[in-house]
Amino acid sequence: MSTDAREDAHPVALTLTLAPISASASLRDQAYAKLKQAIAATDIYRSREEVRLDEKELTEALGVSRTPVREAMTLLEQEGFLRSVPRRGVYILRKTKKEIVEMIYMWAALESTAARLATMRASNEDIAALRRMFDHFGDATPNEHIEEYSDANIAFHQALVELSKSQIIVDTLKNIFMHVRAIRRMTIAESDRASRSIVDHMRIIEALESRDTERVEILVRQHSVELAQYVEAHCDFLD
Repeated sequence: MSTDAREDAHPVALTLTLAPISASASLRDQAYAKLKQAIAATDIYRSREEVRLDEKELTEALGVSRTPVREAMTLLEQEGFLRSVPRRGVYILRKTKKEIVEMIYMWAALESTAARLATMRASNEDIAALRRMFDHFGDATPNEHIEEYSDANIAFHQALVELSKSQIIVDTLKNIFMHVRAIRRMTIAESDRASRSIVDHMRIIEALESRDTERVEILVRQHSVELAQYVEAHCDFLD
C-alpha cells in the first residue's frame, strides 16, 4: 500500500481484546500480563491514529478496580510499551521509522544467533514443526491467503527464536516483538514480499534440517536485514 493510500484511508478504531481476570494471583500481575498480551496483539501501526487506553474501560473489561490497572500500566510504561501525556491520557507507545529499523537490525542479530543455537539444540521434531507451519498453503501462493500466511510468518519467527533454548534471547526479544510483529504484518502483502518470504523460510528450514550452523545464521540475518531495508525505503508513514 502506498503512503498516499495510507494517508487517505479513514482512521481505524483499534480496541484491545481483554478477558476478566481471576483472584488466584496478584491482581496487578494478572492485569499486567493481560494488558501486555493485548497490546502485543494489537496492530498499532495500522492507522496513523494513536491508541489511547481508557482506564474505565480497562477496569470493566478486566473486572477489577482501578488500582491494579494503574499499577500494571505504570509497569508497562517503564518497559516502554506505554507513554503518559499530561492532561491527555495514556497511549500505546509507537516507534519512529528510525527506531523500528534499529529494532529490526537488533532482531536480525539475535534471531540469527538463535538460529545458530537451534542447529545444536533443537530436536528433529522441533524443526519438522517449523516446516508443518506452511504445509496447508500447498501450491497456492502466499498472497492468495495473505492473512493466514501473515500469521504463519509471525509464528515462524517466534518459534525459531524459541528453538534456541536460550531464555536470555527469548526475553530480550520479547519487548520488541510487538513492534517487529506489527511491521511484518503490515508489510508482508507489499512488493511480493510474501512470496519471497516463504522461499526464505524454506531455505532456513533446510539449513536447520542439515544442521548447517553457518548457513542458517547468514540466511536468518539477511532475511530480517531485508525487512529493515524495506522499511527504511518505503515506510515514511511511520514518522
